[in-house]
Amino acid sequence: MKRKKTNAMRMLDRSAIPYEVNTYEVSDEHMDGESVAAKVGVDANEVYKTLVLENTKHDHFVFVVPVRESLDMKAAAQAVGEKKLHLMPLGDLKQVTGYIRGGCSPIGMKRHFPTVIDQQAKDIDTIYVSGGERGTQIKLNTTDLIGVTNAQVIQVIHE
Repeated sequence: MKRKKTNAMRMLDRSAIPYEVNTYEVSDEHMDGESVAAKVGVDANEVYKTLVLENTKHDHFVFVVPVRESLDMKAAAQAVGEKKLHLMPLGDLKQVTGYIRGGCSPIGMKRHFPTVIDQQAKDIDTIYVSGGERGTQIKLNTTDLIGVTNAQVIQVIHE
């Protein structure tokens, strides 16, 4: 059976960036990143989550951080030149990004937002991020992810 391509996959295809798709069973309950890593059968240190934050004017910013770590909100705001950021309301996620919770990829959002990938990503050759739908992870070269998202690489997690 042929799998339908997500926006993230189509964008990688258009950019001629090689990637692997890894799928896993999902339920109605939200699954944490370490559980996703276990289901895909990979080291959780290679799996990153995508968080979308906004400022008071509702400008959006994307942060890609290791699933085992927490975003340092102060460092995140500083990284994008803002005084303060907060998580975007979940109810707005699909309308703004085109993706739902648990399937939000930093690749192929409805429009490009300033993106920051935590500097721990520099320590790994390949990285897993959401493939654009729940139950799908994309594995790609870390430098390709940085390039396709036009991301800054800065420390934004708690030490």
